[in-house]
Amino acid sequence: MATPRLVAKIESEEPSLRLAVLIDADNAQAAVIEGLLAEIARFGEATVKRIYGDFTSPTSASWKKVLQRHAIKPVQQFAYTTGKNATDSTMIIDAMDLLYTRKFDGFCLITSDSDFTGLAMRLREEGLTVLGFGEQKTPDAFRSACHKFIFTEVLRPAPVPAPEQAVSSQEPAKPLEATQSKPKPPKKFFLNALEQSSNDSGWAHLGTFGSYLTKIQPDFDSRLYGFKKLSDLIKSMTDTFITEEREQPGQNQKLLYIKARAS
Repeated sequence: MATPRLVAKIESEEPSLRLAVLIDADNAQAAVIEGLLAEIARFGEATVKRIYGDFTSPTSASWKKVLQRHAIKPVQQFAYTTGKNATDSTMIIDAMDLLYTRKFDGFCLITSDSDFTGLAMRLREEGLTVLGFGEQKTPDAFRSACHKFIFTEVLRPAPVPAPEQAVSSQEPAKPLEATQSKPKPPKKFFLNALEQSSNDSGWAHLGTFGSYLTKIQPDFDSRLYGFKKLSDLIKSMTDTFITEEREQPGQNQKLLYIKARAS
């Protein structure tokens, strides 16, 4: 179950967590670093940023170009023997040292390696929020061990179209989502989540609904379906949901509520 602080963050626009960001250079791509740090900033402040790997290896060359720019501290780890990953052990030991300082509200683990499943579970046992970031090949065990898991594919910068592919000034530009093949939203999954998060009248606040989605499926992300926000995704499903914006007493903002459309 998601921690109260993470649920509050999902429903709020203000970053609220002090986070330790630990990157497994052997199982993460430098190309996503800017999108990655921007995503982490949505949840809180990255007070510690460390990356672990053998930076004498040619495979880590791409990381060396971005470390200073983003103030990430490299932790050099030579391979003790072929076929064994000493980086994992160093990162896990460091995470436990940081845990016992009691200075952090949560950890961001950037890796696609299931070897960190135990670490994620241990951090959760201490009441800390665990945010995982990795590629879609990441095993389910590690995804499920995190409070929230985000696929790094959705954090990659959008490709710049070639000049010959540029849209004519006479034609309106199509959104990026319209040019890519996206999976269909899981209608049954949404309806089950809505049933669990709605009140007696069948209505649910979008924040409560979104929090429940994350609790039962940590790797849920509306961007996988071509929508930047959950609200945009829900509004697009007009055959499934009814949406309603409601003013809140004493506030200058409206909150979105949703209800299942009668079949």
